[in-house]
Amino acid sequence: MNVDAMPTLHPESRDLVGSVFEAVQGIAAEFPRSLYLQRAREGGHARELWDALAAADLLAVGVPPEFGGAGGGLTGTVAVMEALARAGVPPLQYSLTTFSREAILRHGSDQQIKSHVVASISGKRKICLGVTEPEAGTNSFAARTVARPTADGSYRISGQKVFISGANESDHILLLARTAPPGEKVGRRKGFGLFVVDMSLPGIELRRLDIEWYAPENQYEVFFDDVEVPAEALIGDDGLGFDHLLSCLNQERVTVAAWALGLGDYALRKAVDYAKVRAPFGTPIGAHQAVQHPLALAKAEMEAARQVMYSAAAAYDSGRDAGDEANMAKLLGSRAALNAVEAAIQTHGGSAFVYETDVITVWPMVRVLQIAPLNNESILNYIGERVLGLPRS
Repeated sequence: MNVDAMPTLHPESRDLVGSVFEAVQGIAAEFPRSLYLQRAREGGHARELWDALAAADLLAVGVPPEFGGAGGGLTGTVAVMEALARAGVPPLQYSLTTFSREAILRHGSDQQIKSHVVASISGKRKICLGVTEPEAGTNSFAARTVARPTADGSYRISGQKVFISGANESDHILLLARTAPPGEKVGRRKGFGLFVVDMSLPGIELRRLDIEWYAPENQYEVFFDDVEVPAEALIGDDGLGFDHLLSCLNQERVTVAAWALGLGDYALRKAVDYAKVRAPFGTPIGAHQAVQHPLALAKAEMEAARQVMYSAAAAYDSGRDAGDEANMAKLLGSRAALNAVEAAIQTHGGSAFVYETDVITVWPMVRVLQIAPLNNESILNYIGERVLGLPRS
């Protein structure tokens, strides 16, 4: 990536992005794509990758210096995620933990920041995200997981979350739950609490989902059976949990764009290398426009999406809401990455479906990013209504 070609980045940000990419090269040498895929097949964890991130101080990126972090804001976080994905080793746990600690940084107490954000810098704290439910889907207002306040200030949580990535290796979960009484209307600023819950508490049960993708992280259903959590598990104000969560979603969407674009670049580089040497009729297939043009278009689309992504990160770091840019970054980044992977598959032909070729192995993860953490149709609704001013869908 040509960092100097990023007009949205200040000189110090360019230096940060460049140093992040350099550090990740060393990490990828210790934990290459081959080991990443091996862990995925074994159903294991990428513990060495997480430890290497901590040792290189990359988990400190995005945390303000006053809390012991390296600073860099969202721009730095995005650079870490993009660099890891470009190397073919994107840790979903990194995205989840950095997003969750952003909510705690914005709305948590000093003690919560110390316990969860500061602890994450050394890699000791891993946090997963508990929002999606079987009956609610994208409509989080329909969530049924409840947190009932008790007389002593604690809460008792009952309910179910689904598609919770990394739940088995996370020590805490950032959980959205209803705190409003049954039958009471809820909304963005009413009726929800945002909690950081210790996953070792009695009453929490995990069930692994059988999902086909090539990553050393798995998804789970998480059940809460009258789980008692202390008052200090509540982040911010009771009732404003949904609002607290939404205030951090832009950070997540830009980071997901980095995840997608990095993988798209990984697939595109494999396709270009293959097209240079594959010559069944004597001439490399990359010389033929039918092969060359889809790859060239994928490159152009990804570079354009990358500009939007870093522009969104810069806007977020400047203190703006950056909702428009963040949503566009996720939409454009995920679509451009999918086009790149599709072009890579077509370039490789039948060889793309051989596991050892490591092309089809990229597709499921990039494809799921069209759906999660927010589907692209919902983002188009956002752009239509919030940016273009069209009637609400």
